[in-house]
Amino acid sequence: MPDPTGMPMTPPPTQAPAVEAIGLRKRFGAIQAVDGIDFALSPGRIYGLLGPNGSGKTTLIRLLTGLARATGGEARILGTKMPSRKALGTIGYMPQSGAIYPELSVAENLGFFARLEGHADRASIDRVLELVELGERKGTPALNLSGGMRRRLSLACTLVHEPKVLFLDEPTVGVDPALRVQFWTHFRRLAAAGTTILVASHVMDEADRCDELLFVRGGKVIGRGSGAELRQRAGTDNLEAAFLVLSGLDPEGNPIQATSGSGAIL
Repeated sequence: MPDPTGMPMTPPPTQAPAVEAIGLRKRFGAIQAVDGIDFALSPGRIYGLLGPNGSGKTTLIRLLTGLARATGGEARILGTKMPSRKALGTIGYMPQSGAIYPELSVAENLGFFARLEGHADRASIDRVLELVELGERKGTPALNLSGGMRRRLSLACTLVHEPKVLFLDEPTVGVDPALRVQFWTHFRRLAAAGTTILVASHVMDEADRCDELLFVRGGKVIGRGSGAELRQRAGTDNLEAAFLVLSGLDPEGNPIQATSGSGAIL
């Protein structure tokens, strides 16, 4: 369409996806853990990955980060097909289990992971120590920390190299409510600066902090949208109920019997 001067208008550039899943599949024997997932996630947004245990969330994250090889399809990070050693420096991954060395001190763990990613910047280490409120525990061996503190250290190790794409698997488990708010404030700042964040969580109030949600069940994405959009689509006022409806289940978790003209969502 021409502009007022009569010259043809150039369409605005579109941002390339930061994270892509293209027909992504992963099978463990007879179990199809990830079953043909397709999506493209734009940069600078926080995405929530919600689903029950065994729904495929962690396997999906491992495929996206290149820690597991797909049975079919492919995953891409910033346009690079995974797994890729080259792309690892752009990724931060915090698994459910703490990926830290218990014999090393807090500062030694952070220094190790920072050097591993070629980002041994003292200022970055000090910033993440302040974020997770472990500045006074620099010399404490990780094995002497409480469970919640080890969780905070694991997050710090994930953030220390300032990744462009961040995968967080239940990041605030064992973290007190005040610090949880502080973490989410920081996640929001990271997203505003262009970091793409995918958070796997069971906590519904955290889900509503995300820009967009992906409901996963049986290795498939069964719903995608903002919390408000998914609740509206399901005709309910809370996300747990919305997940059940989009799964084809009633409030007790039993299969809904479809009837003619029911307008079933699925």
